[in-house]
Amino acid sequence: MADHTIQPASEHLLEVKNLTTRFYTEEGVVHAVNGISYTLDEGDTLGVVGESGCGKSVHALSIMRLIPIPPGKIEAGEVLFRGQNLLDLSENEMRRVRGAEIAMIFQDPMTSLNPVKTIGFQIIEALKLHQGMDKQQARERTAELLHLVGIPEAEQRLDDYPHQFSGGMRQRAMIAMGLSCNPNILIADEPTTALDVTIQAQIIELVKRLQHQLGMTVIWITHDLGVVAGLAQRVNVMYAGHIIESGAVKRIYENPHHPYTVGLLGSLPSVGTRKPGRLYSIPGEPPDLIGDQKGCPFAPRCTYKVERCAYEMPPLEEIEPGHIVACWEKDKVRKA
Repeated sequence: MADHTIQPASEHLLEVKNLTTRFYTEEGVVHAVNGISYTLDEGDTLGVVGESGCGKSVHALSIMRLIPIPPGKIEAGEVLFRGQNLLDLSENEMRRVRGAEIAMIFQDPMTSLNPVKTIGFQIIEALKLHQGMDKQQARERTAELLHLVGIPEAEQRLDDYPHQFSGGMRQRAMIAMGLSCNPNILIADEPTTALDVTIQAQIIELVKRLQHQLGMTVIWITHDLGVVAGLAQRVNVMYAGHIIESGAVKRIYENPHHPYTVGLLGSLPSVGTRKPGRLYSIPGEPPDLIGDQKGCPFAPRCTYKVERCAYEMPPLEEIEPGHIVACWEKDKVRKA
């Protein structure tokens, strides 16, 4: 088991408060994450959904303190893990949290796995570092992990290199690496995007099985609300660095109140109780996040916009228990 260095001091496993991250570039200041807040409890699976560039991945990298500085900077906020603010930890203290307490798997395992080191070596090193295992113990545990994530003949594959694994097997190996130190939280950043649909389904089923089997807490980042439907209990919908709607997956699917969420759901093929029909396309382009933002960032693409949307950002307000939305016209928004 992981040697947990942070003691429980909060009712929530993770509490993100007003997290704000900027990138300072030659073109200007990129407002990547704009004061987002949410909580995560033990055993939860949270989906974080939105189109490319909305801040999903940057928010996760901010939690992990992996934002490149410069040009990036976490400007404000708190990330409370078991009651302690990760943003206050030294780099050495944070290094002990990464992997052992909170692990992250990425979209493309070929950029995350070292191509000149064997799969086994890369997992074994993490076990030796974080778990204090000797080489033989770590090798046996690595074989167990590869077997756990469904890699056949796991012991024989330890000495293979990443290029000898298929895309799906590399992603399984990344999940095994993420699980190696029994983290409290696993952050999965679009881990199935580069895979074909059949392999995507296998990886999603694998994570669901492991989540139930190990009691793991998961943050699943994706652009696909369809994936979230079968995986998460709660979802944060992000747009232009803001959380614009959040709540139980079932309630948001049945009763979305932000025009962007309605658009995302309308772009999906028929799911569950939704009636089959023409797929919807959200008009316009994602906003430019360089420079100061005024008003609601979705306003230029929104069919419900009113005058105040152009100059005043709506606050997140609760419309039913646990379901919050940031929209001035939320009472008029209806599911397509």
